[in-house]
Amino acid sequence: MLADKKRIHMLDEIRGFAIICMIFHHAFLDIGDVLGFEWGYQVFDDLCKVQPIFWAIFIIISGMCSRLSRNTLKRGVVVLVCGGIITLFTAVLMPLFGFVGAEIYFGILHCLGACMIIAGILMPLIKKIDYRIGASVSAVLFLMFYDIERRSLCFGMISLPDSWYQYDFLAPLGLHSSSFFSADYFSILPWIFMFLCGAFIGKLAADEGLPGIMYKKHSKFLSFIGKNSLWVYLAHQPVLYALLFVTAVIMH
Repeated sequence: MLADKKRIHMLDEIRGFAIICMIFHHAFLDIGDVLGFEWGYQVFDDLCKVQPIFWAIFIIISGMCSRLSRNTLKRGVVVLVCGGIITLFTAVLMPLFGFVGAEIYFGILHCLGACMIIAGILMPLIKKIDYRIGASVSAVLFLMFYDIERRSLCFGMISLPDSWYQYDFLAPLGLHSSSFFSADYFSILPWIFMFLCGAFIGKLAADEGLPGIMYKKHSKFLSFIGKNSLWVYLAHQPVLYALLFVTAVIMH
């Protein structure tokens, strides 16, 4: 954060809570993958109904923090590299040990890194636009592009040509073939608009115009997780797999 700005502890805490919810969700998928329990997959699928809420919270807060960052562009490169490490771990190393089906080619870290880079480039323009107009337009564009992966825009009113969905190298934009698979998948479209919505709202944070309660610390644990969300997210899958692998060995 900028050195002369007060720390907005509640943003850390909310982000920490969202990260914990994501990890809790992923744990059930890992239970199915490692321990072979079908109920793990069932719980994971059931939680998918509410998980987008926490995705949105996390991405909006990341967008707000981009308005407070000393160097959003640099942070974006770091996060994108961390996403590459996730791809290396899940798509190259894990299959060597027999774990397949967990490959991540463009997940939340890839998406956030790309969004930070784009926002960093656009930040001079973002700061010139009225934040209320910018946030509103971004929210509308997010809804318009939400179904791009399903080959349509504007809630299905506009169908996109099948020729756009033949090549998987366009997967980062939400355009990919029917055979494409990524265990964790967040395309730049539509999520860039959710991120930009947060970046515009972030003006309130930059101007220290948020309610006073936002600047008070309520939970040291959630605050710590939120401040270190990148490293917690990077570590959670290796830790979960290690614990479940040990559990599987003990059970057998």
